[in-house]
Amino acid sequence: MKAVYIINGFLESGKTEFITFTLSQPYFQTKGTTLLLLCEEGEVEYDASLLKKSRTVLEVIEEEASFTPSHLLELEKKHKPDRIIIEYNGMWNFKEMKLPWHWKVEQQITTIDGSTFPMYYTNMRSLLAEMVRNSEMIIFNRCDGITDLNAYKRNIKAVNPRADVIFEDANGEITDILEDDLPYDLTEDVLKLDDFGYGIWYLDSMDHMERYVGKTIEFLAMVLKPEGFPKGYFVPGRMAMTCCADDMAFLGYACEYAGADNLKQKEWVRVKASVTKEYREEYQGEGPVLHAVSVEKAKAPKNEIISFN
Repeated sequence: MKAVYIINGFLESGKTEFITFTLSQPYFQTKGTTLLLLCEEGEVEYDASLLKKSRTVLEVIEEEASFTPSHLLELEKKHKPDRIIIEYNGMWNFKEMKLPWHWKVEQQITTIDGSTFPMYYTNMRSLLAEMVRNSEMIIFNRCDGITDLNAYKRNIKAVNPRADVIFEDANGEITDILEDDLPYDLTEDVLKLDDFGYGIWYLDSMDHMERYVGKTIEFLAMVLKPEGFPKGYFVPGRMAMTCCADDMAFLGYACEYAGADNLKQKEWVRVKASVTKEYREEYQGEGPVLHAVSVEKAKAPKNEIISFN
């Protein structure tokens, strides 16, 4: 298998700077050749001396039609690389990317210019969503003066909940979401979550479980009973629009409830539950698990789909 590293993002989002930084690090000074596939040329160019020092050969692919498994195989045969870095064109549909069968993606990182993110999110949301959907890390750079980074993070986490989201300004990395920015008071005995609050809680609990373990939450939810789910458990949650009307996700965590078997699929309930952190096979690790205090039948909300804005 050939190890592949994909760096994607729109033009001038910092892809070249990120790859340049990576190539210059001591840990990257490994044996063998690196093939760097450049799919769009921005204002920043690669330094020839750095490429030589890091044993990196650069190939430019100017057109999306040329980014085919057969052409990529030709470049592999030409250079015989030990690893491949792809600086992908942000205007090419990432969903259509096809690699040779033996090329294995080891890591995917998306870079985003924080100053232009609102424009791309508004006008090219589908392209952006395909970029970040499977990325392990999302790096927002040039975030100087941006006050609502929490909204940026929510928009990304709605598409890819497991991604690490990093914000950077001219001084380096920016501190993560603060408790004061949350739309509910963590000192309350019961966190009563409205539609917006539920979405924020769902996303924030992934990164900051320590804020919620031992607390009680209350929210309106749709019942989901996945096939093969353990007896006495169900998943209360909400449908959310992650990028567009055609791209929806169900946001919910496992909930222990003695009367779970009597609940009907997709019926609406009001859940009051305590939050714990437990290992679940469905999570492939530890995560939030709810223990119902009460589950009462409820009417469907006016808007069944929640958003993060």
